[in-house]
Amino acid sequence: MLSGVVFNIERFAIHDGPGIRTLVFLQGCPLACLWCQNPEGQSKHPILLFFENKCVKCLRCLTACPTGATFMSKDGRVAVDRTLCENCFKCAEVCPSGARKASGRLMSSKEVVDELEKDFIFYRRSGGGITLSGGEPTMQPEFAAEVLKECRAKHIHTCIETCGYTPWGTLKRLLCYTDLVLYDIKHMDEEKHIRFTGVSNRLILANAKRIAVEGVKIVIRVPLITGFNDDVDNIRALAEFADDLGVKCVDLLPYHRLGVSKYKLLQREYPLEHLEPPTKEHVSNLRDMLTSDYRLDVSVYGGR
Repeated sequence: MLSGVVFNIERFAIHDGPGIRTLVFLQGCPLACLWCQNPEGQSKHPILLFFENKCVKCLRCLTACPTGATFMSKDGRVAVDRTLCENCFKCAEVCPSGARKASGRLMSSKEVVDELEKDFIFYRRSGGGITLSGGEPTMQPEFAAEVLKECRAKHIHTCIETCGYTPWGTLKRLLCYTDLVLYDIKHMDEEKHIRFTGVSNRLILANAKRIAVEGVKIVIRVPLITGFNDDVDNIRALAEFADDLGVKCVDLLPYHRLGVSKYKLLQREYPLEHLEPPTKEHVSNLRDMLTSDYRLDVSVYGGR
C-alpha cells in the first residue's frame, strides 16, 4: 500500500469532469504559474500555513519552534521567517486556535479510496466520479496510479487534471486507469509560456499528441489570463492544435482572484496583484469564435 501527500479533498464538485465528483488535490507541481490559485500545493512537501487572523498570541509557538523562525515583530505581531522555517510543524502541534497548519497530510491509497467511496451513490446517479488534481498528480505517479486503479476496480469513473509537464512514461502509466484527461494548456507560444510558468511548453504539447494517439478522451482546459493568453491569435492557435488532435471539447477558465488570500498564509506577495479578470463579453466572444469557426464544444468554467 502506497502513501501520498494530499492537501485537500473536495466533495460535490461539478466543474472538473462530468457529473458530481470528488476532487483529490495532490501536493507538488513542476510549474510556477504567476496566477496559481493553489500556491500551497506547489511544494512537493507540506508547508506551514499561518492564519494570522486566528492567532491569539499565546506565544506557545515561539517556545516550540526549534529554529527561531517564529518571532514577535516590532509591531507586536507573531510572525514567521520563511528562510528559517523547516516546516517541522511543531508550532502547529501546540497552537490552540488553529492558526498554524500543515498544507497537506500523508494518506495511504486505501484511506483516500475509502473517502472517495463515501460518495459513490452521487457518482452513480449523476454520471460522476473522482478527479485527481493538484498541484499536479504526476508528481506522485505511483500513488496516483494506485488510487486510480482502485477506483477503476470499484467501477468509479476516473479523471486526472494535468499540466502534462512530465515524462511520457509517467503519464502513460496513469492513463491505464484513466477515463478522462483534463489537459491544461497555458499558451501555445513557448517564450511566453516560459515567462509566465517557468517551463517550456514543448513537452506539454508533445504529451498531448501522445495521449490523443492512446485514444483516451481529452478535454483541453485554458486558464484565460488577461494580457497573457486571452488574445485571439493564441486562442485560434490552440483551437487548431485541438483540431489536429481530434479533440472536440475545450474548457475556458477565466482568471479569478479567489486564491489571492492563500498567498498571505504563506507570507508571499501575489505577483499579479492588480490583474483584473477578463470581461464576460470578451470570454463570450472567444467562446463564440471557437464554436462557430472550429465547431468545438466549449464550456466556460468547466463542467459537462
